[in-house]
Amino acid sequence: MKAGSLNTEVIIKKLTTGQDAIGQPVNTWENLIATGAGKLWADVLHLTGSESIKADAVASVVKASIRIRRRTDVTSAMRVHVGSSVYEIKAVLPDLKHKERSDLLCELING
Repeated sequence: MKAGSLNTEVIIKKLTTGQDAIGQPVNTWENLIATGAGKLWADVLHLTGSESIKADAVASVVKASIRIRRRTDVTSAMRVHVGSSVYEIKAVLPDLKHKERSDLLCELING
């Protein structure tokens, strides 16, 4: 995989459960990669976008494919942060032939 196509820094986050100051369970999102700033390089491609009216409000849906170097620890229970935008991972598609990359099919949830 050519490094030139991976031109966007992203952070993959996983949901973890902990406790607050009084012992109540809380869920927090923490970086999958614990070293450095937790960033890795990716190629972000927006596939589709649509708008519809739900509950008397306009709702937009943006779908994206985020390609990263091959990782086996990324799941559909995680999120990808690209700048201030947050994407929910819907599926992880591994490169079975060359074993070089993983494609993350995502939906924008905040951006």
